[in-house]
Formats: sequence, C-alpha cells, structure tokens
Amino acid sequence: MRRLICCMIMLSAVAVSAYGRVPSDVDGAAVEWRRASQGGDGREKNGPRMTFERTSHDFGDVARHGGDLIKEFRFVNDGNAPLVIKKITKSCSCLTVTYSRKPVLPGEAAVIKIKYEPHKIEAGIFHRVIQIYTNVSDDVRLITIQGNSIDDKTSRKRRQ
Repeated sequence: MRRLICCMIMLSAVAVSAYGRVPSDVDGAAVEWRRASQGGDGREKNGPRMTFERTSHDFGDVARHGGDLIKEFRFVNDGNAPLVIKKITKSCSCLTVTYSRKPVLPGEAAVIKIKYEPHKIEAGIFHRVIQIYTNVSDDVRLITIQGNSIDDKTSRKRRQ
C-alpha cells in the first residue's frame, strides 16, 4: 500500500512539473515568438506602461506646525497607448493628491503632486502610501512618503 501511495505521489509530482512545458525541439521557437510579441524584454509592449523616476520620498524631521510639505513624482508613459489614471487612493486624510485627468500619450511625461499636512496627525514617525490605479491591466502602482513629524513643544525643549 505504501509503495502504491509513493508511486502516485511521484507520478503526480512529475505531471505537475511537466505541465505547460513546450517540447524541447520547439522551445527555441516558442521563446523567440514570446520575445517578438512582448518587445524583447519579456514585458508586454502593447498598451500603456507607467515608469516613475522615484516611487518614495523621505522628508526627514519636519515641524508638525511648520507648514505643508509638497513632493512631485514624475512618470513617463513608456508604452504605445495612452495611459489613463483611473483613480488614486491615499492612506490618510493628511494627504492631498493632484494629477492631470488627461490621458498621458506614449512617450510623454506627467506629474503626480503629493501634499502632506503634518498638523493633521499626531507627532511621530509617519509612513503613508498612495495607490495609483490606471488602465494598465491588473497593475496598482504605489508611492510612499515617510518622515518624522516633531511637535513644536518637543523641538523647543530639545533646544533649551
């Protein structure tokens, strides 16, 4: 009985590892076809593609009542179709996001502007996430900002 179970396990492991494999004599042709249809780098060339210069920013130590902090995140549409930002969600009401509602044409650049208002939250270390939903299939892009919000009273005590 043990041998039968072991044989069945071995057969199922071989079947699972062989699933989806292309015979070796056509492997080269399949790889070449995949490269040609995807633009050579394994990523789809058809459709829009959002490429950021940077996706995170560290503000460092900031005064809690020192004013709003603004950071612009530049991106380029590296695809071959217009890129449309469908919606942007933010992890905190202390963030305001501004962006163009117009489609970004292939090869063009655009900016997502993030305004962080430290006076709206408690003093301390912060880490906030912005989620970007576009017309790129099943792709959610993330932008993060972080820093340390210092209360005015705390900063005065440290100076004295």
